[in-house]
Amino acid sequence: MNDHAQPHASPHEHLTFPRQYARTQRFTLGAPRTFSASPDGERIVFLRSVSGTDRANLLWVLDVESGTERIAADPRVLLAGTAEELTAEERARRERSREGSAGVVGYATDEAVELAAFTLSGRLFAAELRTGATRELSVVGPVIDPRPSPDGRRIAYVAKGALRVVDVDGSGDGSNADGVDHPLAEPAGENETSGENETWGLAEFIAAEEMGRSRGFWWSPDSDRLLVARVDDTPVHRWWISDPANPAQAPAEVTYPAAGTPNADVSLFLVGLDGSRTEVAWDRERYPYLARVHWSAAGPPLLLVQARDQRSQLYLAVNTETGETAPLHADEDPLWLELFAGVPTWTPDRRLVRIEDKGWARVVVVGDRPLTGPQLHVRAVLDVTDEDVLVTASAGPEAEEPGTGEVHVYRVGTQGAFRVSEEPGVHSAVRSGPLTVLASAVLDRPGSVVRVLREGKPVAEIASYAQVPVIMARPRLMEAGGRGDGREGERRGTVPAAVLLPAGYREGDGPLPVLMDPYGGPHGQRVVAAHNPHLTSQWFADQGFAVIVADGRGTPGRSPAWEKAIVGDFAGATLDDQVDALYALAGSYPLDLTRVGIRGWSYGGYLAALAVLRRPDVFHAAVAGAPVTDWRLYDTHYTERYLGDPSQSPEVYAANSLVEGGELSGAANPARPLMIIHGLADDNVVAAHTLRLSSALLAAGRPHEVLPLCGVTHMTPQEQVAENLLLLQVAFLKKYLGRAG
Repeated sequence: MNDHAQPHASPHEHLTFPRQYARTQRFTLGAPRTFSASPDGERIVFLRSVSGTDRANLLWVLDVESGTERIAADPRVLLAGTAEELTAEERARRERSREGSAGVVGYATDEAVELAAFTLSGRLFAAELRTGATRELSVVGPVIDPRPSPDGRRIAYVAKGALRVVDVDGSGDGSNADGVDHPLAEPAGENETSGENETWGLAEFIAAEEMGRSRGFWWSPDSDRLLVARVDDTPVHRWWISDPANPAQAPAEVTYPAAGTPNADVSLFLVGLDGSRTEVAWDRERYPYLARVHWSAAGPPLLLVQARDQRSQLYLAVNTETGETAPLHADEDPLWLELFAGVPTWTPDRRLVRIEDKGWARVVVVGDRPLTGPQLHVRAVLDVTDEDVLVTASAGPEAEEPGTGEVHVYRVGTQGAFRVSEEPGVHSAVRSGPLTVLASAVLDRPGSVVRVLREGKPVAEIASYAQVPVIMARPRLMEAGGRGDGREGERRGTVPAAVLLPAGYREGDGPLPVLMDPYGGPHGQRVVAAHNPHLTSQWFADQGFAVIVADGRGTPGRSPAWEKAIVGDFAGATLDDQVDALYALAGSYPLDLTRVGIRGWSYGGYLAALAVLRRPDVFHAAVAGAPVTDWRLYDTHYTERYLGDPSQSPEVYAANSLVEGGELSGAANPARPLMIIHGLADDNVVAAHTLRLSSALLAAGRPHEVLPLCGVTHMTPQEQVAENLLLLQVAFLKKYLGRAG
């Protein structure tokens, strides 16, 4: 085993799981990630830090023929040992993508995967991937999201709200000289109305946080122009995030599109290298959300635009001469339409590829022909060739086996679906030309294994330097009792669940206090057939709990009906399924139902607080981290998808609120111990959620604890904070679940 993969501790330090978990950033440091395969089959490019505790990623190249790895860019060398400095814009981008590492956290390549562009401390660097030569380009900064043109001759990037372009071989002296470094589109001047709120080439908050669109410009396949998003934040309401620990510091102003309030105005332009500009036209009033943009040599640019209520969307082809758009396909759904990675795109012979909810199944469609059926639940499109479409999928509603928690890679075509991944587990892939990079995580092995396949045959493996956890997770995956999604024959009455018992627990040792450990909401699958996602739950189990992780209705990976069963009803459906899973498992596991706790973060925090407030007959203590307590304070695209417009359905928002529920003042519901944790710098679920809940609890005479985290955002990447949060939670739960309630 590689020396880098071993836990490192001083001779006098006992390496506990909470410390190791925090120090390794959940065992992600040192693991290879962000792969690109060259179409000529020669190179794999990826990111990885040099150890399981080093936060700084390096850019690496694997020579597939020889199996040797080399460093293409080392931030320690490029920054000459100086500390990395991040702008507020870069910190915000990393918060949207939940990026907690350092160094090279992202890169983009040209079409041949011979040139890579990336930033360090807001400076622009270009790496020649064949030779290993890396150099800095002197440009206007701070640089955000640099992307080479497909031909590798230029790099476009964003600085100070403007989209700029620089020649890779030019002097790049920061001047406006043509062919060197110059703006293609920039905010209006100070005398214009919206200049200070205008950006070119960046994704707005709602696209990056909720739509999975983190970029705002796209090169043409001929490298002669770009599609560029213009964002005007003028309509968006302003919020202020303060740092109470530093009262002399002015609050930070953020634009936050809360449910029912205006979004940013987003438009799209074709921009030539000479600065010429043509607006792309579609009905932006009817379809204001620019959800997806795709531009490849296979066909004209593709757009996916969505209505604000997300019940209708259009696939559009762009005329690159006039900017006019033509509809290719329209989707309608009475509840909402999901967005998926990798679509829309073209096949090489110009057929539209998309993912569609068709009846009870989620399928991949090419042209008008579905290539999959209800045996598979398609999750994303990874690559498209003449021969097949590469997808990730889990077991569909009519699969022979439930495959609880498994996600596999399939090649699908007119001849059927063929599984690429073999072991039961969670798999993902990147494919280009003859190469496929297959990353596989399984239940009985920590971390993941990354293999390189050529024409389907293993030819290399990319090493991981991630630390080996000091504990082993032993989850038992199953289908527990529940309500099903209402379809006859679709594994009715089951909720995917994982049960974890303390290490060394033996039958006959007696019943255990129970800890429910869910996320439990949209886009957050916790019951997965992989080892590392269960480590924290196992550590809580080892403290003397029977831990249950249950993925009830609303969680992904099962069927469209399962996900959409929560429409208008967060508080009922998701909580009911936690209770049903608990009671169903009590017949098979040593659960003491007089001592049941629940913990969670974000939606899981909402669910934890909801549990002790609305079902104190079941739950006896809760830890709620960064909970959404008033859905009027959460963002438009997420909240309105499930609960609608608050001005049109205020009763729905009230029914799902933690601060308006009648149970706060009802004497019939006993008060249960509740710890609420919140980062005061959180710009996603702002601290007002916790403050409003605390005020409502105080007004109702209900005791509770609030733990404010100064300088902490929705993530908790700080090592000491992350470690001590685990210790404080288990101490709280032991205190209140150590006796029958």
